[in-house]
Amino acid sequence: MGCCFMVAFGLIGFRAFSLQVLHHDQFEKRARQQYQRIIKLPPQRGTIYDRNGEELALSTAVDSIFVDPQLVTDAEGTARSLATALSLPYGVVKSRLQLKKRFLWLKRQVSPRESERVRALDLAGVGFTREHRRFYPNSEIGAQVIGFTGLDPKGLEGLELRYDGLLLGESSFLMMEKDARGKGLSFNNPVVQGGRPGNSLYLTLDKNLQYIAEKELAAGISATRAKAGSAVVIDPQTGEVLAMANQPDYNPNAFNKSRPSQWRNRAVCDLFEPGSTMKPFLVAAALNEKVVRAEQKIDCENGRYRVGGRVVHDHHKYKVLTVAEIVKVSSNIGSAKIGKLLGRERFHRYLAGFGFGSMTGIDFPGEGSGLLRRPDQWFEADLANISFGQGVSVTGLQLALATGAIANGGTLMRADLVKRVVGPYGETLENREPQAVRRVVSPQVARQVREMMIAVTGADGTGEHAVVPGFTVAGKTGTAQKVDPVAGGYSADKRVSSFVGFVPAEDPRLVILVVLDEPQGQTYGGMVAGPVFSRIAEQSLRYLHVDPANAGSRPSLLTVKEDVALVAAGLARQAVYQESSEGQGQSPNMPDCLGMSGRQVLKTMERLGLNIKLKGSGRVVEQYPAARQPIRYGNEVWVKLAPPA
Repeated sequence: MGCCFMVAFGLIGFRAFSLQVLHHDQFEKRARQQYQRIIKLPPQRGTIYDRNGEELALSTAVDSIFVDPQLVTDAEGTARSLATALSLPYGVVKSRLQLKKRFLWLKRQVSPRESERVRALDLAGVGFTREHRRFYPNSEIGAQVIGFTGLDPKGLEGLELRYDGLLLGESSFLMMEKDARGKGLSFNNPVVQGGRPGNSLYLTLDKNLQYIAEKELAAGISATRAKAGSAVVIDPQTGEVLAMANQPDYNPNAFNKSRPSQWRNRAVCDLFEPGSTMKPFLVAAALNEKVVRAEQKIDCENGRYRVGGRVVHDHHKYKVLTVAEIVKVSSNIGSAKIGKLLGRERFHRYLAGFGFGSMTGIDFPGEGSGLLRRPDQWFEADLANISFGQGVSVTGLQLALATGAIANGGTLMRADLVKRVVGPYGETLENREPQAVRRVVSPQVARQVREMMIAVTGADGTGEHAVVPGFTVAGKTGTAQKVDPVAGGYSADKRVSSFVGFVPAEDPRLVILVVLDEPQGQTYGGMVAGPVFSRIAEQSLRYLHVDPANAGSRPSLLTVKEDVALVAAGLARQAVYQESSEGQGQSPNMPDCLGMSGRQVLKTMERLGLNIKLKGSGRVVEQYPAARQPIRYGNEVWVKLAPPA
């Protein structure tokens, strides 16, 4: 009997050990399930900042409303009250309250006003919890680059999608205790446990430069009635993207009210034939291979030249031009002859070296690689076409980076949109330094091509409308026919007009590309895209405090063919500014911005044609100069914003 008792107690002890130690976690979980209800909440995303620490995307805490239908005493009255307070259909709310479940979301991430209205009703069975809603404080500014998120909140477009894993934090849990019948014991005061905010991103974008680019691009598209457009501003020394604007745009706070075509970052994803903006790279390759000299003369056949069974035309009947003059006046025939001297193998190698035909590797989803066929697929006519930018397709970013290689002395740089990754507690997780991809041409050749591009914006050049008062501009115009997919050839009336250049030409600080898709009326790139380039460059240089090297040596845009009414609104604003600051010896006065929101300051900038630097977020608490004081040329103009106390 003693042995039997010992065996029995041993079995009981082993069972107790098994329950308490070996299977402790399993039974503890089952016990919690009997008295706790756990609902997983979406994680909090990290903040996206511009290069100066200005918020571009952030997560704000808002109320989400849920309901326990079993605790609702008056289903019809409750449904009617909630439908009115939350702007929901009465039938939808009533059907939810009739379900046999203990937890249902009624409306998530509601506005503060909706939350106040529901709280004031004090309805049985209706509860609140805090969630984080994605908010874009600058609305349309940088929308196609930043992207947006869904309710989850998963990234759906742009950098929000590309860096979703980094930005997304750890989920928290809504915990509610219940009794043996399943009724909530802490319904009105649920406990939220766990969770960790996501990492934050510091972009290479500058919010103020982004605003300038978007504002002037929109004005250019409005004036030329173009279908769409894009603008890219990069630092040629580092390859950093300072601004990337696209039109038409949208508001990411209400992305469901826009079309998917408006979400696309055209500067990275869309392809177009570059036209004459390809000619500087042709000449750079030919000079680097020593097949031509800058002063070498080439017969341009009086405007008509037969090659490979087709006839190439120039817009003027040029006879003999030097290589430098071919770039200046944008001769197709001269370019075709240079391409023939260079040969298809070498030309293809240099185009690939400048980054055409392959992705740049920028940290953005959906990047296009362009189209650059193998040289063994080029016929004689193909070589001529590609020499002046037809038969090859590029992205706006590729073209800007390739121009940056000319500007910085011959080195192609890698483009990045993210400059720094920061953890949720402020620790730096990653710092990205500028990265050179390869040297394409020698510094001497890059300098020669730069001088040719300066001549493009000089007298009788195709880019004279792109001049920036006080600065020397190096650039190139481009006007390319679009492919007609129906007819199977080039369209007779649809064009892509562009201008790409850098400024100041002697010490380039900015490379700016402007592309307008299907402008109406005038279509030459120098006439429609050049003025947009000029205004973006002028305001950007003023914002960056780059002093003019030769102020007054170049004519204002207003003195160059005033009969061409391109982007009339922007030119009118410049006229007002220049008349007051130069013609009458007076400077424009600083408006009174105290108490304004950031958006109100931006609208004031638009209305008065001023460029004001914004510091911080919230309401304006300080400004320089003071209200109604004159703004002196070259002086810093800024406002400081702070959240309400």
